[in-house]
Amino acid sequence: MNKATVYRLMGELQEAGFVEQVGPDRAYRLGPEVLRLAALREAAVPILSVSRGILDRLCDATGETAHLSLLRGTQLVTLGHAYSPRHATRVMMDDAEILSFHGTASGLAVLAWADDAFVDAALAGPLAAHTTDTVTDPGAIRAMLDQVRADGIAESVGRFEADVHSHAAPVFGADQRPIGALAVAAPVSRMTPAQRATIRAELRAAARDLTQRTGGFFPPEYPQEAAA
Repeated sequence: MNKATVYRLMGELQEAGFVEQVGPDRAYRLGPEVLRLAALREAAVPILSVSRGILDRLCDATGETAHLSLLRGTQLVTLGHAYSPRHATRVMMDDAEILSFHGTASGLAVLAWADDAFVDAALAGPLAAHTTDTVTDPGAIRAMLDQVRADGIAESVGRFEADVHSHAAPVFGADQRPIGALAVAAPVSRMTPAQRATIRAELRAAARDLTQRTGGFFPPEYPQEAAA
């Protein structure tokens, strides 16, 4: 867009309170109206406040990093996370980090239950190889989604970050479509069979709890042992 159009749009956003100018250089930042809309959203669908307690419990139960990501348009963005004090070495998360659909357990958990058109768009074009273990072949990824649908849990080992073993479960909205995913990420060296079983069981319970407490429903084709 040309500068005149941008200036007009920013002026309208400023008048409505969505942006404001601050400092000697009059730089723009988000305005107070954004906070009001966020409060309204949280009052209607309290996923942020509800998820904090669920993340803390998931973190305590597994001793590893727990995090929640939500769909924002065509992106999967980290909303919150919790760290366990049990280990000095842990998987670190960045606020508002964008997760790839093909390279993360969270992304695979969402794709497994998303509409075909959404999956096609997510897997179209060249897929980034985040590590040497990242799967970038769309056909191979679709085969992985079949396993996620059968199991209810997605798994990724070193595909987004080297030496990180992640599990994720989808969180559903009122329309029975995924709105995001809960995940637990741990160093590969700590992923024993017993720990893997614990993480998967705790994730199933946490995803079910968050889905139900935010007004969502599991689709009928979701594995019954995972949704029960």
